[in-house]
Amino acid sequence: MTLGATQAYGEPSYWDRRYSQEQGPFDWYQKYSALAPLIDLYLSRSHRVLVVGCGNSAFSEGMVDDGYEDIVNIDISFVVIEAMQKKYSNRPQLKWASCSHYDNLSLPIPTYHNSHTCGNNSRQNSTMMLEEVGRVLKDKGIYILITYGAPSYRLDLLKSSCKWKIKLHIIG
Repeated sequence: MTLGATQAYGEPSYWDRRYSQEQGPFDWYQKYSALAPLIDLYLSRSHRVLVVGCGNSAFSEGMVDDGYEDIVNIDISFVVIEAMQKKYSNRPQLKWASCSHYDNLSLPIPTYHNSHTCGNNSRQNSTMMLEEVGRVLKDKGIYILITYGAPSYRLDLLKSSCKWKIKLHIIG
């Protein structure tokens, strides 16, 4: 990588290469147990959940272990989806699909992966991702964004892209 170069986070080929090389699970932001109290404020165990950009994280597994019954995990990488389908074939609560397969979903959506806000065309990619979230989000559905990004930038992005009621929780 050249100094100053930006990762191609929006490209499936980047993630396919990365997940072909990465063996263990990787939780980008936090493990489920650390965020469970916050998620519990908004979701019940019976909610249908969509995790956008699931990668090979154990986050969804933690949700199932905590009683969540229906979690659809999507990612841009076919490589990671195939690996996760095999890994969790004995967990019927967990479903796995590439991003192109969620067109007809109507779900409450929590997500914790926001690589769209990094890399080339991050603002445009983020806006497109949020539009897609809005398209598949059920009426009264819930979107949870967990990020290390600056609150002012993320709030500006959400307010300019969506007409959602926004609640901010900052965790030290």
